[in-house]
Amino acid sequence: MKRSLTKETINKEEQDVSVSGWVDTIRSHGKLIFIDLRDYSGILQVVFNAQKSEVYELAKKLRPEWVVEIQGTIKKRPDNLVNNNIETGKIELAANGLIVLSESGALPISIEKDGYEMDEEKRLKYRYLDLRRKRLQRNLKERHRVIKYMRDFLSERGFTEIETPILAKSTPEGAREFLVPSRFHKGKFFALAQSPQQYKQLLMVAGFEKYFQVARALRDEDPRADRQAEHTQLDIELSFYSQEEILELVENLYIDLVKNLFPEKKIKEIPFPRITYQEAAEKYQSDKPDLRSDKKDENELAFAFITDFPMFEWKEGDKRWGAMHHPFTKPQTDDVAEIKKDPSKILAFQYDAVLNGFEIGGGSIRNINADVLKEVFKVLGNKEKDIMEQFSHYFDAFGFGVPPHGGIALGIDRFLAILMNEPNIREVIAFPKTGDNKDLMIGIPSAVDKMQLKELGIEIRGRKNKK
Repeated sequence: MKRSLTKETINKEEQDVSVSGWVDTIRSHGKLIFIDLRDYSGILQVVFNAQKSEVYELAKKLRPEWVVEIQGTIKKRPDNLVNNNIETGKIELAANGLIVLSESGALPISIEKDGYEMDEEKRLKYRYLDLRRKRLQRNLKERHRVIKYMRDFLSERGFTEIETPILAKSTPEGAREFLVPSRFHKGKFFALAQSPQQYKQLLMVAGFEKYFQVARALRDEDPRADRQAEHTQLDIELSFYSQEEILELVENLYIDLVKNLFPEKKIKEIPFPRITYQEAAEKYQSDKPDLRSDKKDENELAFAFITDFPMFEWKEGDKRWGAMHHPFTKPQTDDVAEIKKDPSKILAFQYDAVLNGFEIGGGSIRNINADVLKEVFKVLGNKEKDIMEQFSHYFDAFGFGVPPHGGIALGIDRFLAILMNEPNIREVIAFPKTGDNKDLMIGIPSAVDKMQLKELGIEIRGRKNKK
C-alpha cells in the first residue's frame, strides 16, 4: 500500500491507509494504546486496540522516536475527543498492522519544548535531533517559502538566475577570505567567494542586464556572537537602473513578500524612509536605526534605506583607508584629483536596507570609470602595477562596452530571524556554526592527513600533524 502523509489522511475517512514516521508520544489506557505519529506534514493519532492482540502486543514495546510503519483505517473521532489544536484532530487511525523500521535510544537532548531553555552547544552538537523540534521545522519550511517567493518575484520581472563560481580569486576587496590550495598548481590558491561581486558585474558586461542568485557568501571574519562564516544572500545586479529604481524594486519585493507570506506583520511606513548616512548618525547615532513605534511589538516591521555613505573609512589599527562598502562602488564624483586630495569628503552611491535595527542588505551603483577605479584602489594602499595584475580581467572586460549598472545583496538569514521573531540567525539555519566558527556536530575545523598536506605542498609548523 502506498504511503500517505499524516496531513493527507484528513480526507480519507473510512479508507485503509499506510502511514510512516516517528513515535512522538505514547499514552496507555487499559486495553487501548494511543500514540501520536509524527511525520514531515504533521501529527496523527493512532489507536491500538487489545482486540488486535498481535499488533497490540507489539505496540506495547514502542518508545518515543522509534520509526514505524502503520496500516489501518481512518476513523472519525467522537465529538468529545476532537483535538482542534492539530489539523488531523477530527480523525484517528485504527491500527491493524505495525512494522518497526528503526528503534531509538534515549535522546541526549529534549526536543519537546522550543529549546531556548537548553545549552546551545549541546543543541548544535546534536543538531540533527534539534531540528526535529516543531519550531525549527517551521523555521526551515518558512525559509523555503521565503526563498521561493523571492525567486518567483524576480523571475516574473525578467530576471535570470545564474550561478557563479565558489572557487574564486583572492583579491584585496573586502573581508578576509578562506583560501583553498591547488593540488595541480602547488603554491597557488583559490579563494572561497566572499560574494559574487566581480562575476555578477561581468555578467552585466555580457549583456544579461537582470541577474539574481541565491548565493552563499564565505568570509573568514573574527568571531562574533551573531555572525556565520558562511551566509546566504539574495544577490541582485541590474543594468541601466538608477539607485532609486533599485531601491524601489527591493521595496516592492519586501512589501509583496510580507503581505503574502506574513499577513500578520505590519509594515510601519510605505514607501520606506530614505535616510542619509549623516542624518542617521546625527539623529539616531546608528547607521541601522530601529524605527519601530513600539520595540516590544513583534509584528511591527520598520524598513528603511540608508544612503550616501562615505566612500572611504579610516582603519585606525592599520593606519590606512578602507572601502566603506567595496572598491567597485561608484564615488559621487568622477574627479580623480578630488578623490586623491581628501578621501574623507568623498561620498558614494552606496545604500543599505535596514529593518528593526539590523542591516539586512547592502549595495551600490558600480564604478565603470577605469581611471576613477584605479585611483580608488590607490587610496586603499594598492600600487597600480599590483592593481592591473590582480584585476586585469576586470579592466579588460570594461574596455569592451560596459553598461551602467548596480545591485544589492539582501541577507536572507537575518531577514528570516526577524520575521520568525528569533533571537539569532542560528535558529533559521539548518546547520549553523558557533560564534567562533566551529561545527560541533561533525567536529570541524579538524586536522587533515599528513599525506593530503604533502600532495598540496603544504607544511604546517608549530603543531603535530595527524599520522
